[in-house]
Amino acid sequence: MRLPLDREPAARDLVVLGVPYEESARCPGTRLGPGAVRDVSVLACAPGADRGPGTFDLVDCVDGGDVELPPGERDAAPGLLRERLARLLAGNAAVLLLGGGRPLTVAALRAVAERHGPVALLRLAADPLGSNPRGDIVGQAVEERLVDPPAVVRIGLRGPGARGHPQGGVMLDAGGFGRLGVRGASGVVRQRIGRRPVYVSVCVDVADPAFAPGVGTRVPGGLTSREVLGLLRCVGDLSPVGFEVTGVSPPHDRSGITAGLAAEIGGELIHQYARAQRIPM
Repeated sequence: MRLPLDREPAARDLVVLGVPYEESARCPGTRLGPGAVRDVSVLACAPGADRGPGTFDLVDCVDGGDVELPPGERDAAPGLLRERLARLLAGNAAVLLLGGGRPLTVAALRAVAERHGPVALLRLAADPLGSNPRGDIVGQAVEERLVDPPAVVRIGLRGPGARGHPQGGVMLDAGGFGRLGVRGASGVVRQRIGRRPVYVSVCVDVADPAFAPGVGTRVPGGLTSREVLGLLRCVGDLSPVGFEVTGVSPPHDRSGITAGLAAEIGGELIHQYARAQRIPM
């Protein structure tokens, strides 16, 4: 997004951080996601485009570079990310992660909870492990008391795991979202989360493969890109303290459509962060 590079930021409103992590052998290539999103964001996310005032005139935002995750040391990655985020959040207000994966989302929540206590969670994802309390992000985060269970909202789930929510909170599968629409689903998010500190997790596989072909989950029936971006506009009415945009695998999408959507999501989240600070626009 043409942000200045600052690898040791301090007293910033928001730090963008790349997380080049290979999420699974089934869908290799996600480690290349942060670079692809950065490349396309130069054109796709001109500051303030279609969002009113120039976003970067409203918030002090920098690119903090990438987290150094040694190749082949998957088990060490969560600890390295948590340490890096803990240092960043000690001196900066919020972070936006580009890339990562399930284990790293939990690591990010650990760092955020150290700063803010148990937080609300808004997660947009296809998430086929939606009903497995030990196999998904929410189950582990609840078990570790990183999130406030009633303040968890999950949207966009598809497949056999899209029913039931043993930890409480709200779960809207793609069909439920379709019945409510953007306005109705946004109302659910506002009502459930309120003004609690909230971590916003968006995996681009929440979008239908027509809008995000470069992800591992290729089950049809997801949200449109317009629906994803429209729903995220409610984030400005909340109290966000951290964000992530994950799931981009460039080798699976040579067109760059998926990276382009991820860049737009990142731009929207930064703009909504500015709104959430009650900055006059």
